Amino acid sequence: VQLQASGGGLVQAEGSLRLSCTVSGLDFSRNVMGWFRQAPGKEREFVASISWNGGSTDYADSVKGRFTIFRDNSKNTVYLQMNNLKSEDTALYSCAADSGGRLLVRSANGIQHWGKGTQVTVSS
Repeated sequence: VQLQASGGGLVQAEGSLRLSCTVSGLDFSRNVMGWFRQAPGKEREFVASISWNGGSTDYADSVKGRFTIFRDNSKNTVYLQMNNLKSEDTALYSCAADSGGRLLVRSANGIQHWGKGTQVTVSS
């Protein structure tokens, strides 16, 4: 199983980035997908989650209204569109896949598959 995240980079505050995570080795359409992030010296935190068919989504309060998660099951890819970025969004962003039966995931506990992450740095 591989989760390959891409799209990170250096961006100025109020700018935008789109992250992608392409999955192989599992039945993507049967997996809940999530994005998590970890800043230096901080705990990993939930960012966004999307159900297997894209019908349900969930966001951390800190990103609600600025970030959008969506998926294309025909491409085995989940995306995170990030707008109006802030310096506090700077972190390593990782995608996760879970087929444990949950509709959405907020907790990293029990998630089965993780990607290596892509770095997002927002300069103020």
